[in-house]
Amino acid sequence: MEILERTESVCPDCMKEGNIVKVDAQITEEEGKVWIKKECDEHGSFRDIIFSNPHDYRKWTKYKKDADGVDDSNIVNLSLYDKHKTQPVLTNLTVTNRCNLRCSYCFMNAGASGYVYEPSLDEIGKLMDQARNIEPVGSKAIQITGGEPTVRDDIIEIIEMADEKGFVHVQLNTNGIDMGESLEFCKKLSESPVNTIYMSFDGVTKETNPWIETNKKAIDNLREAGVKNVVLVPVVSQDNIHELGEIIRFAQKNIDIVRGVNFQPLAFTGRISEVDDDYRKSSRVDYSTMMEAIDEQLEGELNSDDWYPVPFVYPISKLVESVRGEKQVEFTTNPSCGGATYVFIEDDKIVPITRFVDVEGLMEFLEGLSKKGGPMKKTRVMTSLATGISDFIDKDKRPGDLSIKKILSKAMANGDYSSLGEFHRKTLYIGSMWFQDVWNLDMDRLQNCAIHYTTEEGMVPFCAYNGLGVGSRIRKDHSVPVEEWESETGRSLKDGLWHGQLS
Repeated sequence: MEILERTESVCPDCMKEGNIVKVDAQITEEEGKVWIKKECDEHGSFRDIIFSNPHDYRKWTKYKKDADGVDDSNIVNLSLYDKHKTQPVLTNLTVTNRCNLRCSYCFMNAGASGYVYEPSLDEIGKLMDQARNIEPVGSKAIQITGGEPTVRDDIIEIIEMADEKGFVHVQLNTNGIDMGESLEFCKKLSESPVNTIYMSFDGVTKETNPWIETNKKAIDNLREAGVKNVVLVPVVSQDNIHELGEIIRFAQKNIDIVRGVNFQPLAFTGRISEVDDDYRKSSRVDYSTMMEAIDEQLEGELNSDDWYPVPFVYPISKLVESVRGEKQVEFTTNPSCGGATYVFIEDDKIVPITRFVDVEGLMEFLEGLSKKGGPMKKTRVMTSLATGISDFIDKDKRPGDLSIKKILSKAMANGDYSSLGEFHRKTLYIGSMWFQDVWNLDMDRLQNCAIHYTTEEGMVPFCAYNGLGVGSRIRKDHSVPVEEWESETGRSLKDGLWHGQLS
């Protein structure tokens, strides 16, 4: 056994008893895999998988970055660490726990929990302000989520409010049912300032995705309505791992509207007392296993060497900050929080950007430019950028007339999200985020979490909100019983269920 890192975690059995107890932990390599190991004085030792291929772990962790920290007391850390380190890159806003589906594994929806969480528009405005006012850089991207947010009659107003509050990127996290059922609703979304439809998509067959036909209809309706930015979001388990390649192929065939696929390996949250060791171990899918499955199913068109962790792009933020002279959002999450790549489509084949761009050399080059100083700094940096990017691009292998040099130069000069529009229109984003639960929680990851929920009690890191049950407690404390909600609104939760699931 080799100890790769020393960190801290929490005890799963203490959590089952309702207590968050911090314990020492180690990231180790043994049996040809990378694990997190920890021991509780009361409940003994625990071990869970991190990477089934140590090569992937070593490649990703070499891009680990130290963050400056967040100067805001509104970050809720449960006294598990002294200070949160990474800025909120994306803010999640739960606008309801109602849903039009009743999935057996869901613990959040009102039907399962017995209460309705649904903040008013005024309360939602305050939650948005909280995220925008984080120091040193306010959150610029927001995901409106639930429950199923589209069950709210005022969802368009909420989207518009996010835009008015200054969020430059507005995502709507949805199961896609209402979009598949209503072209008119899709047209309303098209006229709204929403940037991305973040749609659940667990597979391409009814066995893995019971409402696949409605998802397909949603894609058609959104296309007809003029919405051109959909990200498919599969939760990856052993039940659907055999369809990951086909999910990417589906995105490839619909690249005019589907901009990406964001795989989310299964995390065990909610009723953790019902999760036994055998089920957990047999259901786990780590990053390496996921990437190997994709490699095999796509016959080598996309393999693990094409993936890089989130902090890999840190030099871009530092260069924009250097040129513009103002603090930027920095991608300093722990490398194990997620990875991604961009692919192009040529002759019906996937061409990862790594096949014609020396991305590692390019990032080193950009990092060097960010350190330039002296007079006429911006001019000198932009000149070096314009002349130097070509050294990292193999023109003979690049797809079509793609000009990476032109796109990157424009993005660096303007330093804004819209400048990357051309790049996103030509590419398909393939990424993955594996959220933590009580068995695999790494305190360094939690401390560097870049996705936060804005709540009535402050900003809560994603894996504390879901993985440590903080969100369920906050929602319950600010909710009303289902019976009371039904009495006040004159509506029934059951009336909002999708007829396709009931039939």
